[in-house]
Amino acid sequence: QVQLVESGGGLVQAGDSLRLSCAASGRTVSSYDMGWFRQAPGQEREFVAAVSWSARRTYYADSVKGRYTISRDNAKNTVYLQMNSLKPEDTAVYVCAAKTPDGSALSGGYDYWGQGTQVTVSS
Repeated sequence: QVQLVESGGGLVQAGDSLRLSCAASGRTVSSYDMGWFRQAPGQEREFVAAVSWSARRTYYADSVKGRYTISRDNAKNTVYLQMNSLKPEDTAVYVCAAKTPDGSALSGGYDYWGQGTQVTVSS
């Protein structure tokens, strides 16, 4: 089992950048496909981005494509989400997730979840 802890959230202005980190413990992150999700107040959790265990595949939600970049450093057991050109509608709690690779779509099927980090973008 893997434990996930997010960090890097905060309050920024529209157009700014943030980098979120997801540190894994318990098991090496290289064993898992990793994803980022977000949940805004009153809304359902939505998929943001994911990277396969080998880093050969990445996948993004249309709403963040071209602005966000997901990456992983297996040596540091950490996954990152670089967020550029932030918009007020990006405001949400961002949650890191992991799943055992099974060849399925990267946008779902996650087994392990972190607690989340708040990102607030002011206009």
